[in-house]
Amino acid sequence: MIEIEQEPAATAAIFGDRIDVARRFADALGKHGEERGLIGPLEPPRLWSRHILNSAVIAPLFSGRVGDVGSGAGLPGLVLAIARPDVDWVLIEPMERRVAWLSEQVDSLGLSNVEVLRARAEDWKRGPVLDAVTARAVSALRTLVPITAPLVRDGGELILLKGATAANEIEAAQKQLRKFKVTNARVEVVGADLLTEPSRVIRATVR
Repeated sequence: MIEIEQEPAATAAIFGDRIDVARRFADALGKHGEERGLIGPLEPPRLWSRHILNSAVIAPLFSGRVGDVGSGAGLPGLVLAIARPDVDWVLIEPMERRVAWLSEQVDSLGLSNVEVLRARAEDWKRGPVLDAVTARAVSALRTLVPITAPLVRDGGELILLKGATAANEIEAAQKQLRKFKVTNARVEVVGADLLTEPSRVIRATVR
């Protein structure tokens, strides 16, 4: 039997009245994520703290219409869509089996604020129309900027989940930030009052 991490105390504060939907997603991902190649075998015992709450705690940063590049198992896009039903989400994922999982979860969780798009971000055809783009565990900032910034409207934001080396990534991406007119790139720590390990984002404005 797969052991899924017990729900941390902060879950209720982060999800509010959406907590039951979050629980259903966590249960599905914990039970089926490994067999479907979405998460590794070590992840169910730390699913809430390392993955779901790490994603959900940044939900207040978003508004409007947001793209999630490389959605994978739905981290952070599905989790954010659960936490923020007032925001429209486009989950951009090229792999068919992951797209199938995302679409199934959107249907089973009743998420009317989500569009699943099978595509690479580089093949986006809609122009700079999104209010923000997010991504988690996709690639380094210098690689992410050229594929995310072109999706964002003038004055919109990149809000990218990152680890402890986030500041170094900004330093290494200066050339790409200038080329794609991405300004005010900085690291913000989110959820320090709620989580033992708060989340880090690189946040920047697209001009």
